[in-house]
Amino acid sequence: MTQPSAAPVVQPAEERNRYEILVDGKLAGFTEYRDHGTQRVFFHTVVDEEYAGRGLASVLVQEALTDVRATGRHLVPICPYVAKFLTKHDDFADITDPVTPEVRHWLKGRLA
Repeated sequence: MTQPSAAPVVQPAEERNRYEILVDGKLAGFTEYRDHGTQRVFFHTVVDEEYAGRGLASVLVQEALTDVRATGRHLVPICPYVAKFLTKHDDFADITDPVTPEVRHWLKGRLA
């Protein structure tokens, strides 16, 4: 029999500009961002294939956005997964800023 896994843990990794989700102490995925003034611009979310189908991306993004709220920031959902998550979780609407061409251009310059 296999032992049940511990609950996943989401933690900020500010030095890498991302939030990470750990399962049994192993990195299972992350969501990346860049800060633009008071906005946290999310642009990429990934969960390792080994952990797919467990709902970890949803847990990860929920915790990341909760942290954004706690820090007094707003979020910009350039990441398709974060944008899709927000369509089902309108409790973050008050801290969600629109994706604009200006923000996209700014992000492109930061990632180059």
